[in-house]
Amino acid sequence: MLKRYFVNNKKRNFSTASIWIKGGSDMDSTGKKGINKILCSLLTRGCEGFNNFTLSEYIESYGAELNQEIFEDGISISIKSLNEHFSKLFPLLDLMINKPILSETEFKKVKKSSINYIKKEKENPFNICFEKWRKIVYSNHPYAFNTIGNANDVSKITYKDVLLEFKNLKNREKYLISNNPAINAENFGTLEKKIPREKSGRVNHNLSNMDRFDYINNDSNQTIIMVGDQTCSRRSSEYLPLKVLESYLSYGMSAALFKLFREKYGITYDLGVYYPIRNGNAPFLIYLSVSNKQALFAFELLSTLWKNLLFSPLTDAEIFLAKEKLKGSFLLGNQSLDEILQRKIQLISYGISPISEIDLNSKIDEISSLDILKLTYKYFSKPFLSISGNEKICLEISNRWKKNF
Repeated sequence: MLKRYFVNNKKRNFSTASIWIKGGSDMDSTGKKGINKILCSLLTRGCEGFNNFTLSEYIESYGAELNQEIFEDGISISIKSLNEHFSKLFPLLDLMINKPILSETEFKKVKKSSINYIKKEKENPFNICFEKWRKIVYSNHPYAFNTIGNANDVSKITYKDVLLEFKNLKNREKYLISNNPAINAENFGTLEKKIPREKSGRVNHNLSNMDRFDYINNDSNQTIIMVGDQTCSRRSSEYLPLKVLESYLSYGMSAALFKLFREKYGITYDLGVYYPIRNGNAPFLIYLSVSNKQALFAFELLSTLWKNLLFSPLTDAEIFLAKEKLKGSFLLGNQSLDEILQRKIQLISYGISPISEIDLNSKIDEISSLDILKLTYKYFSKPFLSISGNEKICLEISNRWKKNF
């Protein structure tokens, strides 16, 4: 069943329509990691009345855009065009999800492309380090795996497997959203306001410090450190306090990480926080890269910062600035229609009415330093550490990890 929603987002000369299919790489079965990524690509490579080439030519003839992307929790397919052409292009979305060609020739191309992309990702030590980190954090949970799968599984996926997966996809919940009223949909303004109340339980709290540690040896002059844990769902009331923490740590040049590692000591190449929206328990991790010479010092600085987060509440000035930066980031996210529609339909699929986000500022203002302190202790008292670097350095960090965590 396709649920339709219309967003009355001021008059524009173009229209966007996006379909969100609930269930993305989290629907990949054991031994077939990456199959939904392949299926996602195939859906946009031909449908009833169009093969791959004629579909591309038809869309491009109107100057339109077609995009598809797979996430851990869903598949997104969107089309954008000028208003005068929208009625000719909008029906394509229905054909793509209900009557795709799923050509075997295109399947072979997409499968090969997936394998090549997986190989390319392995060339980046950041990707390898993150793969290690989420594997020890999530174990066999779907979030432990890359949305594109792994080379071993993808190489074994057959055309028949993809056809069977499409039968599964046909039964998944689907949501359509657009700023064009011609889609004959429910107006967002009429949706019932829902305030998320869900709370997440602490997970993995019985693991030893070495079960929460992994490293990979590389011969470069760079050491990559990632530390964090899984936290809560986007539905949780704990989501916003953790966003304030993310803002405090990583938003702009006033961020705690920037001031410590870049401004004060000037030792990092790259650093930040990764805290995406998830239907399940989202990862929250700090990542940084330094030269091998500065790696041990950087780890000590990070350990001290981590302990301060656990035992010392943010000051009034720190939490005020973090809240203001967070509000600003939400305003920036409302400048692009594509981002607005994507976020709203994703939240709807999670069971959250986006209408409740009107009150975001007041909810952010209600968050206290004590709220954040409680959550840092709940989720980060026993974090997970992944390192990519020189083996001697990794083993020394491992020894310090045993003592401190």
